Amino acid sequence: MTVENIDVSATLEKARDLLKSEKNLSPAVVAILEVLILVVTLLVNRLGRNSKNSSLPPSQDPHRERKSKSHGKVGGQKGHKGRTLQKIDHPHQIEEIKIDRRTIPQGTYTKIGYESRQVFDVTIGLCVTEYRAEILGDALGRQYVAPFPQGVSKAAQYGNEVKAQSVYMSQFQLIPLARVEDYFADQVGLPISQGSIANFNQEAYDLLEPFEAWAKKKLLASPLIHADETSINLNGKNIWLHNLSHETVTLYHADLRRGKEGMDRMGVLPDYRGQVVHDHLKSYYRYEDCSHNLCNSHHLRELERAFTEDHQKWAKSMKRLLIKMNQAVYAAGGVLPEVEQMNYRKKYRKILKQGQKECPRPPPKEPGKRGRQKKPRCLNLLERLRDFEDDVLRFMSVKVVPFTNNQAENDLRMTKVQQKISGCFRSMEGARIFCRVRGFLSTCRKNKVSPTDALRGLFQGRLPAFMTE
Repeated sequence: MTVENIDVSATLEKARDLLKSEKNLSPAVVAILEVLILVVTLLVNRLGRNSKNSSLPPSQDPHRERKSKSHGKVGGQKGHKGRTLQKIDHPHQIEEIKIDRRTIPQGTYTKIGYESRQVFDVTIGLCVTEYRAEILGDALGRQYVAPFPQGVSKAAQYGNEVKAQSVYMSQFQLIPLARVEDYFADQVGLPISQGSIANFNQEAYDLLEPFEAWAKKKLLASPLIHADETSINLNGKNIWLHNLSHETVTLYHADLRRGKEGMDRMGVLPDYRGQVVHDHLKSYYRYEDCSHNLCNSHHLRELERAFTEDHQKWAKSMKRLLIKMNQAVYAAGGVLPEVEQMNYRKKYRKILKQGQKECPRPPPKEPGKRGRQKKPRCLNLLERLRDFEDDVLRFMSVKVVPFTNNQAENDLRMTKVQQKISGCFRSMEGARIFCRVRGFLSTCRKNKVSPTDALRGLFQGRLPAFMTE
């Protein structure tokens, strides 16, 4: 790694050589210098971490590349599907403009027609509907009152549109409750408390119980699902948000446990029999009735780190090979012929043999020390690629199995944004509300249903059509 035109790796190596050649230093000084060199090495490696060689998000890349400025003409480029504003046939309001006859020459004129122009605008305002139930009385003094519409049960209450907009802003756009409160007060002139907004979220959660059952059923019937998990903050304590998904369904679950105990409570993996793509968390392998597939995006990042930090040449070769395999599978339409698969496997194993020669061995275990011996990260990666070869390479032979677990990572990304905005969840119930509602809205988008329309229908007692088909 180079810092301000200084090759730090070469400098550290030179320092180690000088330390070995110096025979007159006391053992204490040698030990101190070795510790300092180790600390500098660790810090330099940390400086070199980015989204390409670690799990850091691209937003944390130092000096990350920005999109280069296009040299093309201004506006939509060739092939771009435009969204030009188009006039509509039935405008909401028509204003006729008469000619001021004083501005034109005197004479007799006949109306020929008109030239039209349309202005598209948005009106944000409060709409209060008062229901007046008729009361009739008979000769005996008995009274009869017309029934109010279903759901109209109080003298003054919030309507379904307020509930839908509130849940949309807080759970989909991730706006904190206090700012949702400000929006209604400033833009609409509607007084609404954070407690009421939280109650709307709770109501949506209760109404979405059938969605959660439907989502689990769909995932269990799917030939492939993506699995991932991430930490979330509950009042300063780490808990876990589990995600299972595919291209049309997203299901989240908040739990105190990261491993199998939490996954079991999610209620899908214990009964699943298809293909699961994940990141090699050991807990997933405790489910023996499904087929496991490893995310190669993780492998590419780890291989990059092994090459740049540990100087493992085999890692660079393996990264190139995996990328080449993925390109070949894509070009072949999803599955490679068996002969081609075997050729790639031979190259794969050859690189691993090279890695076994290059990878540093762990130091001898100290006498009396308990527990497993810590191995170098590059050796752990090498052994995983060797021991789980079938799970790494199944994307070549099974069409539904992808090269990466990007679907699950994409589905988890907005949950991390929520944590950046709000900092933490106040209660486990709040985390579970977020998981169910957010999973529903994510699923709606995957099925081309507007989240706003889906929430309107939910509060009116209707589930989206894709759930009832």
